[in-house]
Amino acid sequence: MATLRDIADKANVSPATVSRVLNNDLTLSVTDKTRNNILKIATELNYRKANHPNKRFQKHIALVQWYSESKEQDDLYYMTVREGIEQQAPGYGFEITRIFHNNIDKIPNDTDGIIAVGKFSQEQVSTMSQASKNIVFIDDDQFADGFDTVLTDFRYGIKKVVDYFVDQEINDIGLIYGEEQSTDGLRTIADFRYNSFKKAMLSHNIFNDKIYFKGDFTKDSGYQQMKQAIKLQDDLPHAFFISNDLMSAGALQALQEANINIPDRVNIFSFDNTSLARYVNPELSSVDVATVQMGAAAVDLMENLLTNPNHVVKRIVLATKLIFRQSTM
Repeated sequence: MATLRDIADKANVSPATVSRVLNNDLTLSVTDKTRNNILKIATELNYRKANHPNKRFQKHIALVQWYSESKEQDDLYYMTVREGIEQQAPGYGFEITRIFHNNIDKIPNDTDGIIAVGKFSQEQVSTMSQASKNIVFIDDDQFADGFDTVLTDFRYGIKKVVDYFVDQEINDIGLIYGEEQSTDGLRTIADFRYNSFKKAMLSHNIFNDKIYFKGDFTKDSGYQQMKQAIKLQDDLPHAFFISNDLMSAGALQALQEANINIPDRVNIFSFDNTSLARYVNPELSSVDVATVQMGAAAVDLMENLLTNPNHVVKRIVLATKLIFRQSTM
C-alpha cells in the first residue's frame, strides 16, 4: 500500500509537502505544477487517505464516462476533464473507479457518489441514481432535475469570436457544428454552440443558415462538411467557426487539398483548444475551455455534497478565452 514517503520520493518533495497537498492546504506555497504532480502520483499509486489520521473523507467515487476507453483516446477534451478529476480527488481522500457507458449497471454497491462525464439519457440518469443519489454532472446540464452540474461557457466565448471576425470586416462567417446521441441512442443532443453562434450572428444582422453545415464532431465529419462548403466556390465563406478541434483538423485538410489558403482566403476559429490545436498546420485559433478545472470543480462539488448537510445544488459555468494562432489573420 502506498505511503506519503512513496509519493514524496516520486514527486521529489518532502512527505510534509505531500501531506499538506493531499489535505488541500491552500496556504502551502507550492507551484500549481508541483501540486498537480503530487495529486497525479497519488492517483497512480492508488494512495488511500485512510492511512492519514483524517479518515472521515475516505469515499468511493464512480467516474462514469459516456465514451468507451478507446474512444476517449481520440477525444482530448474528455481526457483532460478526467485528468482534472483524478488530480483533485486524492486531496479529499476520494478513491476513483472508472465506469464506461456500457457498464453503468455495474457501478459498485459501496459507491458514495458519482461524477458523470458526458451526455446521458433519462434512462441512464435513472440507472445511476439507483446506485447513488449523489451525482455531479460535467458537460450535461442536469441542474433543472436537481443535480449539481459543471458546464463551460458557450455564449460569451462564441460571441467574442463573431465580434472578432466582424471587426476584421468579415461578415460571411460559416459554421461547422455537430449533433450527438447518448450511447443508448435514446437522446439526441443538439450542439449548444449553434444556438450561441446564431444569437451572435443575429446581433450583427448577418445570420445566414445557408452556409452552416452539420456533422458529428469527428475529424472525417469536419472534412466532409468543409468539402460541401467548398462546392459553393465563389460563395465560400471567408471565415468559419467550427465546434471542436477534431472537426477543424478535418476542415483544414479539405481546404489544403483544394489549395485554398488559410488564413488569406479562409479564417478558421475552433472550439476546445486541446493540444491538437497546436499540432496541426497551420495552428488553430481556438476558444480555450478550462477542462482540467471543470474536472476539479466537480470533485469540489462532490466533497461538499457528501460532507455538508446544508448542501445547495449548484450549476457552475466556467469562463472561456480566445487563443489566437495561425489560422486567423
